[in-house]
Amino acid sequence: MISIENFIKKLTKLRPIIFVDQLLYRVKEDGVMATGTQLSFFLILSLFPFIIVFLNVLSYTSLVRQDILGELIYYLPLETQKIIISFAKEIAKTSSQGLLSIAAILGIWSASSGIAPVIKAINRAYDYEESRSYFRLKFMSIFFTIALIVLLTLVFFTLVFGEIVGRRIFSIVGKTQLFTSLWDYMRIIIPIFYMVFIFALLYKFSPCTSKIDPVPLSATLPGAIFTTLGWMITSIFFSYYVNNFGRFAITYGSLVGIILLLIWLYISSIIIVLGGEINATLQYFNIYGYKWHPEKSILTKYIK
Repeated sequence: MISIENFIKKLTKLRPIIFVDQLLYRVKEDGVMATGTQLSFFLILSLFPFIIVFLNVLSYTSLVRQDILGELIYYLPLETQKIIISFAKEIAKTSSQGLLSIAAILGIWSASSGIAPVIKAINRAYDYEESRSYFRLKFMSIFFTIALIVLLTLVFFTLVFGEIVGRRIFSIVGKTQLFTSLWDYMRIIIPIFYMVFIFALLYKFSPCTSKIDPVPLSATLPGAIFTTLGWMITSIFFSYYVNNFGRFAITYGSLVGIILLLIWLYISSIIIVLGGEINATLQYFNIYGYKWHPEKSILTKYIK
């Protein structure tokens, strides 16, 4: 009869178990759950300034601002969507173009406060000592805020004008129906591609590494793909559960939209940090070898 201890020892020889064990150890040591709570606080403070900036950028395009914002938050619970949409409409009605431009500039600074803790959390996941100055971290936060706004705008430009161009090209060869079928998939693939790219950049530049030993962009892709797909899947399931089975309104009343937004941001924060932990775990095995390390394991306590 195999004892539990011998069974666990056999498990520690399997690469998937070694990886999950190391990842769970890092999640516990780095306090990912507590970090998610902190990040969700900063993200709720930076979300609405970010919306102001995003609406301001879209105001210089031919895109309809409320329609675009509606597509962006499509996977959020309905009560949360109502809060964000009503906020956007209020901003559009009460603000002049000049004041909105000033608010956009200030909004970038405010919105970047939600990115800075993310950078610090990812750096902690990689076990690097933070030696960058406040101004450098702030510059990085502003850069990623602007990059996110630009990429979101590009996503919607691609979706809107890509469909127009695609239809014209396929109509020349008489394959309009084929394009319609392909476009149903492309509407999903294009945003995923952009999201993977921005998360890969975030995981690449967040760690405080030297110029001699930077994190390769290719090494950030596992975490970026996990974060993108994980965020989309959990958002869909969370929204579906709340809209169909949740009874949050009974408990929280008129605050239900804010409460759901906080919960969603908390889940999103954990997923973002987990992506960094996955990349850091893979980097650890690349350096120290793909084997079980008892000093960094949650299974050690089960083995004498």
